[in-house]
Amino acid sequence: PAAEMANLSVSTAPKGTAKRDALCASEVEVQAMWEREKAFESNPCYDEDGNKKEKFIVTFPYPYSNGHLHLGHAFSLTKAVFRAQFERNRGKNSLFPFAFHCTGMPIQAAANKLKSEIELYGVPPKFPEEDPEVRAQMEAELAAAAKAKADKQAAGGKAKGGKTKLIQKTGTGIVRQWNILKRMVPEEEIPKFADPIYWLMHFPPIGVDHMKRFGSGVDWRRAFITTSVNGYYDAFIRWQFNVLKQKGKVLFGKRNNVYSLVDGQVCADHDRSEGEGVGPQEYVLIKLKVLEPDHGQERHGKMEKLLKRVEDEGKKGVYFVPATLRPETMYGQTNCFVLPTGEYGAYYVDATDEVFIMSARSARGLSCQAYDAANDVYFTKEFGKIECLETFTGDELLGLPLKAPNATYEKVYTLPLLTISMGKGTGVVTSVPSDAPDDYVALKALKDKPDFAAKYDITPDMVEPFDVVPIISIEGYGDASAVFMCEKLKISSFNDKSKLAQAKDETYLKGFTIGVMTYGPYAGKKVSE
Repeated sequence: PAAEMANLSVSTAPKGTAKRDALCASEVEVQAMWEREKAFESNPCYDEDGNKKEKFIVTFPYPYSNGHLHLGHAFSLTKAVFRAQFERNRGKNSLFPFAFHCTGMPIQAAANKLKSEIELYGVPPKFPEEDPEVRAQMEAELAAAAKAKADKQAAGGKAKGGKTKLIQKTGTGIVRQWNILKRMVPEEEIPKFADPIYWLMHFPPIGVDHMKRFGSGVDWRRAFITTSVNGYYDAFIRWQFNVLKQKGKVLFGKRNNVYSLVDGQVCADHDRSEGEGVGPQEYVLIKLKVLEPDHGQERHGKMEKLLKRVEDEGKKGVYFVPATLRPETMYGQTNCFVLPTGEYGAYYVDATDEVFIMSARSARGLSCQAYDAANDVYFTKEFGKIECLETFTGDELLGLPLKAPNATYEKVYTLPLLTISMGKGTGVVTSVPSDAPDDYVALKALKDKPDFAAKYDITPDMVEPFDVVPIISIEGYGDASAVFMCEKLKISSFNDKSKLAQAKDETYLKGFTIGVMTYGPYAGKKVSE
């Protein structure tokens, strides 16, 4: 190579782009020479005395192969390239191997998304947002959702950017996998990417070509892709885990995690297109048994039929199952809340022979969880699948009588709460107005505003007899901390979101850390105990 380098020359050039063009031409000529001379292939090497040359190896984090390498890769790569070349020029036997990362969920998720788009919209796809009016409506809805999310984070003191990386890059919330690929590959080739393996065949070779043109100095004999498609790499990873297991450094078993039903595997933090940092949230489900409707309301017809069916089939009953983080407060239940416009289902739970009223999202999650982990018994017979016996709107569930466990009242009713998020918990909320500011404000609104209650066909006997039940004493806050905080902050409506968030944070924190139970078998003990 030294001799050839001596014969290379860079021609002078006039003004304009000629100088740049001459440099690019020289670059191509030099890189062709490197390729011919195998300049960066590192083999066992000895000095004049027959001793092995000092070795040096540099590595680079495997770039993910779901697209082309970008400027960020190039910037980081310069450091590795420089060091490898520097040590080679110092006379060391310098080795720079390389690999492309293909494991994990991003490629699989992108392939699934593309497959779904093709099935729904054809090839080439005709997306609904191609209509300007539809696009404007979709973007308005996405903007409203982003604003609501930002407002909620601001109210909770967790303000941060609400956009995903992809939305930041594309400038819109309407993101289609087809359009992403259209920027990188010929459109007629895009359908092939519905197969995740095709990504592995397409992008890594392009990455190799780009890095050669970058002058990366890699020994490409020592390059590979990850995943089980590469049998050698797969065997290496298996060997690692087998050795670690033999040494007792790793255990095999099950634990709660974020799981993708579509892909049939755990979806780790950096495998997600959004939601990094989100982990499993443990809730306790409280079973409120549905009693026979007692107000003759027409909207309860579907529930009456379901109750009869469950009784005829010998099942153990129908239950509303609100999810709570505070089971110790159940002694103070006065009612149960649902979202009037929410969509709910009656789901059969095999493990308990009961029917649970909850959102479809939460039912799907329940079907993936163990009822008796020690004996490998799940809530449903088939993992990830649960039988829906009936569907309801939230309005069809309002006014139903319920038997709430541990409550002081023999019977409570289902009432409307407009701030329920169907994407959180089960979409059903049990009400403890003594220690939950949101519950207190909602119950008080139904009592103080007859027109509001009448709008949802809530009769006075469903709300008037149910007073706050003191269950936890907090020094400085009394035995009904939610009432204390709402009066202190002058909260008059559930539209006072920032004040309600403040009241909730303070009452929950004080209740857990210094609160003392005043009701039930644990009276006199601290909540934290």
